[in-house]
Amino acid sequence: MKLKANLLDENAIRRSLIRISHEIIEKNKGVEDIVLIGIKRRGYPIANRISDNIEKIEGIKVPVGYVDITLYRDDISEVMDMPEVKNIDLGVEVKGKKVIIVDDVLYTCRTVRAAIDAIIHAGRPKSIQLAVLIDRGHKELPIRADYVGKNIPTSKSEIVAVQITEIDESDSVKIYES
Repeated sequence: MKLKANLLDENAIRRSLIRISHEIIEKNKGVEDIVLIGIKRRGYPIANRISDNIEKIEGIKVPVGYVDITLYRDDISEVMDMPEVKNIDLGVEVKGKKVIIVDDVLYTCRTVRAAIDAIIHAGRPKSIQLAVLIDRGHKELPIRADYVGKNIPTSKSEIVAVQITEIDESDSVKIYES
């Protein structure tokens, strides 16, 4: 893979997440009944950062859970007749809450659709919103993000690589040609 561009550095990611945090507060007229659900792997630390930002702004800690959608992926159902769901504990109560799913990159939307299935399985939320650091286009489902750090038009042959300090020891978003 060949590096095509450095899209976001640590400061740009921080600014994007602060902006998303403000937008969440504004759109929801506060943070009452909001729950953040990060999609494992990188969506979960991003959700925690948004929660920390909201606490600095509003003085209220928004609960953060996570969803591991491995067992909900479309391709698994092709391999197994009935996938067995294990460890569906999101870590927070979603019933009657305004759930905001958080992920690093929005691409085909299949991961988000699977996350929605997992959340609804755990309890019926009042509403579901979506926050992503990067929206790269190429959607295959009618899903759009409510909060976007940066829209980056890409070709399907390009790879968007998000690095988060909590997992990768640095913060960056880079695009590679495959």
